[in-house]
Parts: sequence; structure tokens; C-alpha cells
Amino acid sequence: MSHLKSKLLEKIEAQRPRTTRLIKEFGDSIIDQVTVEQAIGGMRGIKSLITDISYLDPNEGIRYRGYTLPEVFEKLPKPAGAEMPYVEGLWYLLLTGDIPTQEEMKEVLSDFKNRQTVPNYVWDVIDSFPSKSHPMAIISAAVMALQRESQFSTSYHQGISKMDYWDTTYEDSTNLLAKMPLIGAYIYNKLYKPENGHRYPDPTLDFGANFAYMIGKEKPYDDVARMYFIVHADHESGNVSAHTGHLVASALSDIYYATSAMINGLAGPLHGLANQEVLIWLQGLQEQMGGKVPSTEEMKKYVWDTLKSGQVIPGYGHAVLRKTDPRYAIQREFCLKHLPDDKLFQLVSRLYEVVPDILREQGKAKNPWPNVDAHSGVVQWYYGVTEYDFYTVLFAIGRSVGVLSNLVWDRALGYALERPKSLTTAMLEAKVGIK
Repeated sequence: MSHLKSKLLEKIEAQRPRTTRLIKEFGDSIIDQVTVEQAIGGMRGIKSLITDISYLDPNEGIRYRGYTLPEVFEKLPKPAGAEMPYVEGLWYLLLTGDIPTQEEMKEVLSDFKNRQTVPNYVWDVIDSFPSKSHPMAIISAAVMALQRESQFSTSYHQGISKMDYWDTTYEDSTNLLAKMPLIGAYIYNKLYKPENGHRYPDPTLDFGANFAYMIGKEKPYDDVARMYFIVHADHESGNVSAHTGHLVASALSDIYYATSAMINGLAGPLHGLANQEVLIWLQGLQEQMGGKVPSTEEMKKYVWDTLKSGQVIPGYGHAVLRKTDPRYAIQREFCLKHLPDDKLFQLVSRLYEVVPDILREQGKAKNPWPNVDAHSGVVQWYYGVTEYDFYTVLFAIGRSVGVLSNLVWDRALGYALERPKSLTTAMLEAKVGIK
């Protein structure tokens, strides 16, 4: 058993009694109440899920295992000469809650490299898609095709103990995660860069650097990839992608089914697809301004005209956050260092100067600050990944880190089949006194 897996088992055995005690001794304790608005409005804000992997604080933003994003980027080990940490180090942190040492990193890196082989039938599945297919449909199908490799499915049908469900779920999760950059790069090259051919991973490179290498990008795009995958890795369990993965896996569907479903949820324009919507809007603004960066007054007019037409400002606002998204801030710091004169980045900066005050004046937005989507497409575009319908695939690769670590823990703690109860409209009306 690897050091990481052994450490994970130690953490699981320490956590199980806590979960068992909560159920047995405090199972009837009330932790929240549900309003009619929440029931109709997508269960917004209802406290009914458990995860120790990440927590979204309205003011601080996302914390991974208790660490803020700036702390994560500061503390996780980095490749020699790199600005951004190993994605594999985040996997270790999310699973165990501990920052890996350099020695522990070496073992995890080696383990990932040993799991990178993708069966030929997966390439065949990808190649069978028409060239105009959306890349999210392709990656979802590629992950689903890998289901035949599921160790959990095999062991479950052999009668494995519930206490050991986590073991093969861990193996499946690590196997899939190690393959995700290869699958994503193959899809990118097939759809947009056939001249790259089928690039196999370089055994000397890490998760982010290999992805950059396989799609033909030079430094510092390796750091861009690491940064992108890490900031998108997890956002607690209530968002569509994370919740979908948890929901599907709660039926004891294996992680390939669950991850494919997670990707499908991420593909919606109200979730992961929003990053490409922001870039389209920014480019429309750029075209209207004739390629120049608008003055503050011109930008204010454009924003007000957008709002008065009944549209929203894409990339601004968030269901939970009430301050600037730290994922936005981390990307902004990178851009200030590496592409301060880029016209699209300057547009994003100018929007940051004027939009919050305008949204506060308008009074409709609970959170007038930018979220991660306001920035992520600009960085990709600058480094030549101009195919914005691919951006959500990058999101999916990153989000797999958080979703899969959560699924390992779901199985370790024996979380139940998720089955909330529904009411009819008539029942709601009766409950509030409408006749």
C-alpha cells in the first residue's frame, strides 16, 4: 500500500467514529429549516450536505481542507522553477488534509505516472465523434467508456465489505484522475490542432506541465494549467457538478458514471459554461470599442446599457460569495505579472473598477463582485487557447480533483443513498394558508 493510501486509511479510521456518533446520538438534532422560496428556488442555501474537503465562506471564498486559496498556493510543493504548485499535491491535500512533503510528493508523482495508460478503445470513442461535437460531450463519453475498468464495480459484485468500498473507489479515482489530462489533450488536438498529432505524456513532467506539453504550449502555460486546475478543483458540495457526482455515486454507481454525470452538469451555461459566455461578451465589448480600451466613462455607459437592456454582466455575482472571488484574485495577480498590457486583461481590469459600484447602485445584485469566470477565459486566450468552447473541459479536469476526493470519502464514511422528499404545489399552498 502506498504512503498516501496508508495515510488516507489512517484518516478514515479516525473519522468513522465521529460520523457514527453524530448519527446515533444526535441524529434528531435540527441543523436548518427550509422556506418555500428555497424549495422552489433550487434548494438555495439549505444546509443538508456534508463535506470536509472544502468550504465556501461568503467573505473568504473557498477553503480547501481549512486552507484559503492563497495559503494553498503558498504551501503546496512546486516543481523546480515553477510559480504554481503540483496538482498532484492538491490531490494529496484534499484526501488527507495534510500538506505533502517533497518526499511524499515524489511517491504521488510516480504513482500518477504509472496510471497514465489510456486504453485504445477510449481513443476510438473520441475519434468516432463528429468534428463539430462539443468537447464536453466528448470528454463525458470518454470517461463513461472507461467504466469497464472499474475496480469498484468488479469488487462490489464479488461481495466486498461496505467498510472496504473506499479502497477500490480510491483506486478507480486515482486511475481516472491520472488519465484526465491525456484525454483532455487528445480531444483538444483532435478538434482544433490535428497538426499536433497524438502526443503521449512526458514521464518527466507533472500533471499541469504534461497537459501543456501535450497540447503544444510552451512555458509559462504549464503554470497556467496548474493554476487553472487548482482554482477550479472544488467548491464545496452544493454546486451542480459536485452535487451531481455525489448524488450519482450515492446509488453506488462507480466513479466513472459519477464523473461523467458531473461533467454533464458542468456543461450548463449557468455553471461551467459561463466562462466562455464571459469571453464572448468581452470580445463583443472589444469590437464595439474598435479594439481600444474604453475610458472609465465609456465603460460605465456600456455596463449601464447592458443592464438597461435586461441583460446581466457576465462574470459578476455569486450564489454564496459576498466579496471578490479569491479565484479571480489569484488569476488577476498572475496577469498583472505576465500580461499587464494585454487588451482583454485591461478590459477585465476596467470592468473591475466600475461594475461593483454600478451593481450596488442598481441594487439588484446581492454580490456585486467578480467571480472566477470573469477572468479565466482571458488567461487562456492570451496563451493561444482561443477555442473558448474548450474552456469548460479544462474546468472539468480541475473539478475532477475535488469531486473524486469527495467520492472516496463518501464511500469511506458510508454516506447513504440521497433521497430528498418532494411536496406538491397544493401541499405548499396549504402549509402557508393559501386556499
